[in-house]
Parts: sequence; structure tokens; C-alpha cells
Amino acid sequence: MLMGVVFVVLMAIGMPVAFATGIAGFLFFLTEPGMPMSIGVQKIASMSQSFPLLAVPFFVLAGHLMNESGITDRLLKVSLVAVGWMSGGLAQVAIVLSTLMGGVSGSAVADAAMEARILGPTMVAKGYGRAFSAAAIAVGSLITATIPPSIGLILYGYVGNVSIGRLFLAGIIPGILMMLVLMLTVYVISRRRGYVVASATRPTVGELARACLDAKWALFFPVALVLAIRGGVFTPSEVGAFAVVYALAVGFLAHRQLTPPQVWHAFVQASTDVGLIMLIILMSGMIGFATIYLQVPQSMASWMLEGLSSPSLIVMVILVFLLLAGLALDSTVMVLLLTPIFVPIIKTVGMDPVHFGILMMSIVTLGGMTWPSGAAMFAVCSLMDVSIEEYSIESIPFIAAVVALIVALLFLPGVVLWLPNMAFG
Repeated sequence: MLMGVVFVVLMAIGMPVAFATGIAGFLFFLTEPGMPMSIGVQKIASMSQSFPLLAVPFFVLAGHLMNESGITDRLLKVSLVAVGWMSGGLAQVAIVLSTLMGGVSGSAVADAAMEARILGPTMVAKGYGRAFSAAAIAVGSLITATIPPSIGLILYGYVGNVSIGRLFLAGIIPGILMMLVLMLTVYVISRRRGYVVASATRPTVGELARACLDAKWALFFPVALVLAIRGGVFTPSEVGAFAVVYALAVGFLAHRQLTPPQVWHAFVQASTDVGLIMLIILMSGMIGFATIYLQVPQSMASWMLEGLSSPSLIVMVILVFLLLAGLALDSTVMVLLLTPIFVPIIKTVGMDPVHFGILMMSIVTLGGMTWPSGAAMFAVCSLMDVSIEEYSIESIPFIAAVVALIVALLFLPGVVLWLPNMAFG
């Protein structure tokens, strides 16, 4: 109890997440009778001794290398040709680009910041509402939480002992459905407000084919990733290393745009991102041990299962809790701290942990697009000079659409599990 209170207080006063987690964890070992402090240190070290965890730095580096190699520009061209002619064309482009970039970067915040720089000024100049543009870009980046290779799904699979390969395949259909739902939301709002592209014509099959051919190496990457895992060629960790080699080959040999200074820049950015993520992961080791030692999963399971007989209702309560917790906590922290608690519960009620993982990642990442602590929200609003109040109002339809889809997917497990079941049995 004291550990949780200290963690919340430290987060409330603005302490970095990793340090708040570490201090709260050390406090448990200081106050628990008969608990040696050396165990806390061992738990920090043991969190880094994981082969599956190698996928995180590899995919982060691959994402930065691909951004430096001209892939983003080619994917933007594909998106513009494919949907730029529709009502709310540039906002539609932002949604589709997030889907395509989800197969490259795996980071919602990075995707949102990139689109805010590239598309944001153009959308405002073309007459789109500034806050509407920011909401479409920020909430659209949520798609990267499900489209492989999602960093969040890697962490969920690692902590919850769930197949990362199945999680990757399970995220494809929900990611596409999320794209379609958000595009429909953009279409309805744009028609009502007159965000219509003047004298735009639908692209011909040849124009779309040429755009896709120009971006073939970027479009082929997520396909190659899934095929490599399913075919048993690579483990999820090894396919991360393959992604780095693939990005270098595309940048130097195919696109001929990658230079040694750009490679160095990608390594610097990746080192910063990986350092931040790994520090949180290491510090969470103590919290995870304390959670198991204090039998928190068993206590929460008995509390949540008491009086509730419907598995769907139990999972709904868990998702509502995650939604509320996501308003204050970083998605990485929530995955690391709450996965060991909730996975045993959903297994108890007979739910597939792969199904739950997709729903959980969508919900906790959604917190990054909402007030009061959303990282993607702050990044986009600062880059586009939008107030949090205006953004919050404009984001309501998008968030409502995403929540409605998540509820639908809860009751339609076959939609989420069809691909992994077909591939892995």
C-alpha cells in the first residue's frame, strides 16, 4: 500500500517515471521485514538478462534508420495518392500514414511528432482546423500500438509470457479496423465542416501502383517480418536484428539516401529512446517482485471475480480500470506493472491472453492521446501550437470511435484471433 502511495505521489509532483518506479520499489525492500535489499538489486539486474527483450532496442534502431533512409517520404506519397482525394483528404492521409508507419517505427509518440511536423502546417494552411488537425494526427498514431512491430506488444509478450509472434499477427486486423473507423470519423466531420479537397480526382490504378512500387521496400517490411516469424526463420528478437540490417540495406543500396552521418544520428536517437525504455524496465523489476510477493494478482482476482460471473463483464471492468489509469500513467509503465496482475485474471476467466493483449495495448496507448499526461498529445500540441483545451474537445469523436471499436473487439474474439490461429493453430 505504501509503495503504491509513494509511486502516485512522486508521479504527481512530476518526477521521471523510471525514478518514481525505482524509489517506490526500493521502499518496499526497506520497509518489508526480513527482506534483504540485495534481492532488489538482483531484480534490477535480472530484468536486463532476457533474450526476447533484445527485440526492443533492435526495432527502435530500425525505426530510426528507416526514417533516415527516405521511407517516410515514400509512404507519405502512397497515402496522398490513395486517400488524398477524399473529404478531409489530408486528415485521411494522416490516418493512413500512421498505419503504414506502424509497420516501420512501432512508436505512437514518434509517429505523432513526425506527422505534426510534416502534415500539420500543410493541413492548417489548407483550411483545416488547427485543433482538429492535431486530434486527427495524435489519435491516429494509436494505430502503431497494434500494427507490428509494436514495442508495446513486445513488452506485453515478454512480461506476460505470451507469444510475441501471435501478438504480432493478432494486431494486424484490429489495426486495419482502427484505421477504417478513424477514417470514417474524419469523413463525417470533414463533410459537415466543408474540409473537402477542391477539384480532386480519384487516382487511377496506374498512379496508385507507381506510388506503391516506389515505396515497395517500406511496404514489404512488415510482410517480411510476419513471414519470417511464422516461417520459423527468426525469433521475434532475431527479426529485430534482421530489421536493422534490412533498414541499412534499403537506405544504402535501394534508396541510396542513407549516409554515415544519418546512420550516426539514428544511433544517437535510438540510444536515447532505448535508454529511457530500459531504465523503466529495469526499475520495474522490483515492483514486479513486490507485486508477486504480496500476492496482488490473487487478491485482485478474488476481488474482481466476486459478484461477477460474466467473463466479458470482468474484462470490461479491467479495461475501464486501464483506461482510467492510462490518463495518468505512461503506457510502458502500465504494461510492465499491470500485465503480471491482469494476465492471470483473464486466464482464469478463460480469455486468450493474445486477445486481451491487443485490447490492453490499445487502451493504455490511448492514454498517450488524452489529458492530463498524454505524451503524444503534448508533442503534437506543442509542435502545432494548439491549446490542450481545444485539442481535448476535438479529440472526443476520435476517442469515442476507438473505444467503440475496442468494445466491439472484446465481444468478437474471432476477429482478433483469426490470423494467429490460422498461422500457428
